[in-house]
Amino acid sequence: MTLLLLEALGALVLLVFIVWWTMFSGRKGGELPEEVERQKLEKPSGKDKPEDR
Repeated sequence: MTLLLLEALGALVLLVFIVWWTMFSGRKGGELPEEVERQKLEKPSGKDKPEDR
């Protein structure tokens, strides 16, 4: 019975670690400010324009 509890505790710790790792392993400085993200979305990529031939 003790072994089952230890195994369940180990699985819970592993689950919490995986969730923590995925939440906080992003950008070093955090998320980009909204203005920078908005400018990146509005920036034309040039792929939509037809080529002049």
